[in-house]
Amino acid sequence: MSDFHLDLGPLKEPLGFIKLLEWLFAVFAFASCGGYKGVTTLLVSCHGVVNKTITASFSYPFRIMRDYIFTLCAAFLWLVSTAAWAKALVDIKISTGYRIVEEIPVCKMVDSSCTFASVTSMGSLNVSVVFGLVNMILWGGNAWFVYKETSLHKSNSNSPKPGFYPPTSGI
Repeated sequence: MSDFHLDLGPLKEPLGFIKLLEWLFAVFAFASCGGYKGVTTLLVSCHGVVNKTITASFSYPFRIMRDYIFTLCAAFLWLVSTAAWAKALVDIKISTGYRIVEEIPVCKMVDSSCTFASVTSMGSLNVSVVFGLVNMILWGGNAWFVYKETSLHKSNSNSPKPGFYPPTSGI
């Protein structure tokens, strides 16, 4: 027989609860952008030629160019990676948005006109950026609680306490 039992006691402590949230939000951050697929649609009409609809599909991954130290590094990496992902997401929105009409050679011809029709909603990609920021806050909070538990934060018990001391007698 197994004596396995699940001890949820550590989750009652702030550090344990934050760890749980970190992993939960990390899963949501990656799950909300993984497997994303979108489509940009253009309506092209040239003088004397049959109107055409052009669609361009894009998907993830996009082709765009032990201890306290680990926690600090993880918080910093969440900050950097979320900022980079947010910038890349803005670039994706620009590249697949209405400005794409300006980049298509046939749309630059004098006797043609191109109209931007639609692009797939990128709501889940926006959510992944938000979850990334939440992860950065959680890992930063975790670093603070770890710091509070280390000797870096606690004062040395042998050092005198601040304040006034009564005079000593030489008796």
